[in-house]
Amino acid sequence: MSTMPTIPTAAKARLDIADIRAAADAIGDAVVRTPTMHSKTLSAITGADIWLKFENQQFTAAYKERGALNALLHLPAEQRAKGVIAASAGNHSQGLSYHGTRLGVPVTIVMPRTTPTVKVMQTESVGGKVVLEGETFDEAYAYARAMERQLGLTFIHPFDDPLVAAGQGTVALEMFADAPDLDTIVVPIGGGGLISGMGTVARSLGSGVEVVGVQAALFPSMFSHIKGQDLPCGGDTLAEGIAVKEPGHFTRQIIRDVVDDIVLVEEPHLEEAVSLLLQIEKTVVEGAGAAGLAAVLAHKTRFRGKKVGLVLCGGNIDTRLLANVLLRDLARSGRLARLQITLQDRPGALFKVMHLFNRHNVNILEIYHQRIFTNLPAKGLITDIECEARDREQLEALISDLRAQGYSVSQVELN
Repeated sequence: MSTMPTIPTAAKARLDIADIRAAADAIGDAVVRTPTMHSKTLSAITGADIWLKFENQQFTAAYKERGALNALLHLPAEQRAKGVIAASAGNHSQGLSYHGTRLGVPVTIVMPRTTPTVKVMQTESVGGKVVLEGETFDEAYAYARAMERQLGLTFIHPFDDPLVAAGQGTVALEMFADAPDLDTIVVPIGGGGLISGMGTVARSLGSGVEVVGVQAALFPSMFSHIKGQDLPCGGDTLAEGIAVKEPGHFTRQIIRDVVDDIVLVEEPHLEEAVSLLLQIEKTVVEGAGAAGLAAVLAHKTRFRGKKVGLVLCGGNIDTRLLANVLLRDLARSGRLARLQITLQDRPGALFKVMHLFNRHNVNILEIYHQRIFTNLPAKGLITDIECEARDREQLEALISDLRAQGYSVSQVELN
């Protein structure tokens, strides 16, 4: 049973296994039946028995197709002809646009003017009509609801809708079919649609499967609501797909009934999870999609020895951002570093330092001299050297040798 407090509500929300099975029948093979696979290496790293559900293999690279399609399929013919509308700058916009176009339903997506061009192009490429309005998501949402009323369109919410949540729950039907002995599922929470559906399936099994939600520490909206806390909510998170300030009203009621706990993860663990999934599983996952693994990495003792199912719920990450994440992870592991070394400004000074790098077989990537903006005497300079080592031990040996030769060395650290 859930350990979360029950808060009385005026109208009790309902979502049951029959709704999710009906969604699975309706959706059929219109979405990819993604694999659930065991990861030996991640299991060894985390101490848990890790099983991964690869929802990043959907056509639009995210599970959001499921809920959007289920909602579309329940529209009467008259509403289909008029069209649907949504406010989204993420995976919901692509899933709704793709399946709406496939079914002949006109789809309008309202996005804030600040939305990156690549997201606009991705949505338009699968058939959606994009309207840019407002500086924030709240302004775009208000405009979409106004268009809904003025044009007679049907608004399809990205998470706060029973049909959408039922569609998302089909992820769990497939996961438990492939891995029926799971002890625990760890599911990202933004607005709560995915975990509402998956948690409902887990509860229907009657086998005591623990349902754990995970949110980015910068956006603990559902965590705060369920736990009765008032944590700050906002900031630049890698997991922008779950960066929701206001959780769903429908989903928060379902979550109280079907979710056992919610944990928070900091940005370094999200970055580590994205990097590990690419290096080990050879799969590209966005920050929100890696949140489940980030939770297991951040709370290893809690999940140790358990058979854990994780949903890689999306793979839409900007390539430049992905490159930054990978390089930052190399820096944290000691394979990339920037060393600040104080030198005398005279011929041969840098050559002597290069000799030590060569002795330790550490590769130099970039060298920066700083003569002007320093607090050193006029004949002194600071040299920043970006370098690549085999591992942290090799790097530490170089630093020790430099200091033994009388050099002042410091390392630029990441947060």
